[in-house]
Amino acid sequence: MLDKLKTYKDKYEQIGKELIKPEVVTDNKKYKKLSQEYSSLEPIAECYDKFFKLTNDVKLAEQMVKTETDQEMQDMLYEEIKENKQKLEVLTDEAKVLLLPPDVNDDKNVIVEIRGGAGGEEASLFGMVLFRMYTRYAERNRWKVEIIDLNETELGGVKEASFLIKGNGAYRRLKYESGVHRVQRVPETESQGRIHTSTATVAVLPEQEDVDIDIEEKDLKIDTYRSSGAGGQHVNKTESAIRITHLPTGIVVSCQDERSQIKNRERAMSVLKSKLYDFYQTQADEEYAKNRRTQVGTGDRSERIRTYNYPQSRLTDHRINYTIYNLDMFLDGDLDDLIDNLTLADQKAKLEEQQF
Repeated sequence: MLDKLKTYKDKYEQIGKELIKPEVVTDNKKYKKLSQEYSSLEPIAECYDKFFKLTNDVKLAEQMVKTETDQEMQDMLYEEIKENKQKLEVLTDEAKVLLLPPDVNDDKNVIVEIRGGAGGEEASLFGMVLFRMYTRYAERNRWKVEIIDLNETELGGVKEASFLIKGNGAYRRLKYESGVHRVQRVPETESQGRIHTSTATVAVLPEQEDVDIDIEEKDLKIDTYRSSGAGGQHVNKTESAIRITHLPTGIVVSCQDERSQIKNRERAMSVLKSKLYDFYQTQADEEYAKNRRTQVGTGDRSERIRTYNYPQSRLTDHRINYTIYNLDMFLDGDLDDLIDNLTLADQKAKLEEQQF
């Protein structure tokens, strides 16, 4: 374990030296990339320092106890050895997690898509509940939310919602949200008080800004249309909204948030690039697909991951058998405890596949 940590510690120190070189400082792109790598290695470097010190402390105490003749001093040394070995066991578990192959997308912004599923208007209304839940979570983390496309219903639901959450670690925290979300509640229009079950589908993917994906114009079908929903009179007067279909894959993206058709097109192309990156990685990269399977759940949009039961104020995540009875707080963006548990379960699943 110490040797594995030492490799990363050396790399951390090497990058630290690179970061103070004038030619690196003046190269913004290179400096940013190295700074991010330096920050990601810092916890491992700190773990190595602790591991190294504890290991040496144990060796020193074991040498001293062999020559010590005073019984009281021997007892103190044995106690010190015992305590430090216990600390090493805990630190070893922490190190194993730190040494797991990192998800290169973890620190990226995230694109979230919500679609009403089974249940008609009630499903659309639940989609709006989820949209608010994620925006409230973003607010709690001081992340910025930018709406890409919002297709609202007359009763205030959403048939489809697509939005970008910008903030460090946004994908790391929200990547487990992909799948089918099921709600059980009594609709306002239900006179008999019967509980209805509806679903909404959530898709989460990292925003890809730096990838080089060749998108040929002949492979695109581009439609313009008038924006719908809130936005003032302007949006209804001009066909500023953009819908782009990538013909080879059938992937469709829309953007109607910007007033300018040009800006909507730029945003839609950015989203398309992220979707194509995810599509091609999943199709072509076997290691990527393997990593997806080792996560909690598959990330498949058809997988039912969670149930929101309003009469019992109960939320259940079926992947890890997690249940709480404070649904209102959860829907107000208090997601951290569940996300922490999903992260731990994911790490445990990956640790079982690793050889240390």
